Amino acid sequence: MKPFIEGAMKFQAEVFPEMSSLFKLLATSQKPGALFITCSDSRVVPELLTQQQPGDVFVIRNAGNIVPSYTSEPGGVTASVEYAVGVLGVTDIVVCGHSDCGAMTAIAKHKCLDHLPAVASWLRHADAAKVVNDAHEHITPEAKVSSMVYANVVAQLTNIRTHPTVALALEQGKVSLHGWVYDIETGGINALDGKHDVFVSLATYPDTVAFESNKQRKAA
Repeated sequence: MKPFIEGAMKFQAEVFPEMSSLFKLLATSQKPGALFITCSDSRVVPELLTQQQPGDVFVIRNAGNIVPSYTSEPGGVTASVEYAVGVLGVTDIVVCGHSDCGAMTAIAKHKCLDHLPAVASWLRHADAAKVVNDAHEHITPEAKVSSMVYANVVAQLTNIRTHPTVALALEQGKVSLHGWVYDIETGGINALDGKHDVFVSLATYPDTVAFESNKQRKAA
């Protein structure tokens, strides 16, 4: 814990004073522009890779950047999505996978998870991506894992559209969906081009969107 405590002391002594005006504004309200759903992996830091300040992004993190389809028994992810869209009014939702994902590796390589029953149950929410990925030919085991990461992002974007608040926001043209895959080694991000069903470099195509409503497309 020593590094954490020292970091907290440094934040209070050096960082907070320089940002005190921002935190004063954030003390009683927040208005994030985006909901960012990504993996709990320690190497993926949403605010760092998007260069956002406190208050700019509402974050959901879990194993495998998974969004369960909406059910009558919602869990923490569902509640957070509902709050971000229905209360905070985020205008963009990003589902971000990443390279070397442990969860996707376990699925792609059909690893036995009997000793991790909670993990195994959670990863069932990626079954659609698993079936699609297994149906394809892969040159190497590593290529199969990488393909699984991308397939999972697509599957979770499908899942999130089953959430009532998201479906309504899409119908009203109030939100856009984005699918990203972040490469840890290079820092590069590939984004899903929903119109052509292909991932492209976000640096080359910064306006890439995975899904937007007919109303948004007409307005553009």
